[in-house]
Amino acid sequence: MAKHYDVAVLGAGIGALTSAVLLARRSWRVLVLGQGWRPPTYHYDGIALARRPFVFLAASSPTWVRVMVELAQSQTFRRRAAPLDPMFQVLGPKLRLEVPPDVQFFGKEIDRVYPEVRRVVDELYADLARTNAAVDAAFERDLVWPPGSFWERRETGRAASALPRLARTDAGPLLAEFPRDHEYRAIVDVPARFASHSVDLPDFAVARLHGAWTRGVTRLHHGEQELVDFLVDRLKAHGGEARLGDRAARVLHKRGRASGLLIDGDEAPTGVGFVLTDHTTRALLDWTSDFDPPRRELAALAHLLPAEWRFVVSIVVRDEGLPDALGDESFLLAAWPHRAARPSRSIGGSAARPLIHLHRTRQPCGVPGATLLVAEALLPDLTSLPTAREAVLATIESLLPYIERHYLVVDSPHDGRPVWDYRSGARRETDRARTRPGGGSLEGEPMVPRWRVEPPSFHGLAAEPIRTPLAGGFVVGPSALPTLGQEGELLAALGAARLVTRTDRRKEQMRREMWSKIELG
Repeated sequence: MAKHYDVAVLGAGIGALTSAVLLARRSWRVLVLGQGWRPPTYHYDGIALARRPFVFLAASSPTWVRVMVELAQSQTFRRRAAPLDPMFQVLGPKLRLEVPPDVQFFGKEIDRVYPEVRRVVDELYADLARTNAAVDAAFERDLVWPPGSFWERRETGRAASALPRLARTDAGPLLAEFPRDHEYRAIVDVPARFASHSVDLPDFAVARLHGAWTRGVTRLHHGEQELVDFLVDRLKAHGGEARLGDRAARVLHKRGRASGLLIDGDEAPTGVGFVLTDHTTRALLDWTSDFDPPRRELAALAHLLPAEWRFVVSIVVRDEGLPDALGDESFLLAAWPHRAARPSRSIGGSAARPLIHLHRTRQPCGVPGATLLVAEALLPDLTSLPTAREAVLATIESLLPYIERHYLVVDSPHDGRPVWDYRSGARRETDRARTRPGGGSLEGEPMVPRWRVEPPSFHGLAAEPIRTPLAGGFVVGPSALPTLGQEGELLAALGAARLVTRTDRRKEQMRREMWSKIELG
């Protein structure tokens, strides 16, 4: 083999890049391949459009703090982030609720909108504060989440057994004190669901995810691309290599252990010792085409069944068409979903009136006096895709009056339909070929699914183990701890980096000695 790396990382999600930069910091030679990763934005006639919204909810997590401490980048990263005020808004029928970071202002909002449940709301957030403080203390520890081996199950299980709403049974249902049909149930639940990769959320996950939305949300000045660039820069600073536009066609193995990659465009294979990916275990096994995993291990893998799909629409709007009070992050509920007569607990909305997470970007979009809005809807099935763009716009127009008069460009990367260009005063449909020079696609791009896990594991939080049937292969993406969203990806990344590091005692000792006293203080 012409080249050899200690670790190959396939993917450019937050879990993949975090594990890559940690291992590079610990003196492992790391190669990152994008493996089909697409940048968060593309362009049409010089106008920026988005593939997905991005909120870095994990910035307040102790897992991210641990990463920044080890990289000695806490102060540098803090300068890149700005707090959101309000943290998010909820727009619904006859409702506009803001959730500001100031507790007193939030209390006034509740008194204005829902005075009848003020005491219950206060008790809810006191409960969330206690729960998340205990979880922070557990996630600060150097443990493997979810655990795999006997000793990991013992260590992590001991920490988990003390967590409220996880292993302990001394707490009632999270929202039990609210009236059955009260609107605040959806205000707690909807933001948590947009932040999770799973449709079935135990109370512990709802508490953790809603807590992430309400204890200080930060905005990166240039969004997701800034986070990717930051992690890639740190990777290169520690000797790693990033080729985000490349992918591995095959993963090679010797007697069931990862040994190399065949990268598209390379004639000779590249040797590796470990392979980490933010794709699923079954995707990794598909790339290792001549590997026959043990049937028992294969049968033990959880099934990730797509139950909802994230459909994204980019809307470039003149600034005068937007309310001055519209925040950076909003949730639009054309109807109260928990009041619909549905047999399941899921509140994903309907195809005709989908729930929407609306992200208002702050960086220039390429049109003076205009703003890019990124709307993400949860579609219950693929049959609604042909009309999903109209459904999203209908929901937005029902809650933001007169916005339709100020559209400039509307497009979705997922439906394969023409770009809607309103700059001439009327809607003109433009062939998608015009997006190709700016990184767009001619065909519709795959939507990101939210899964139903069968069967779930580790108290309903986990799906696939970090270790895979391919020795030396690890998953560090959404499929490990899907219910916890970004924080779950970081936990998987830290766990995989720990497992790889412990295979070399010299590097493990180096890791323990490298942290600076300033950062640890």
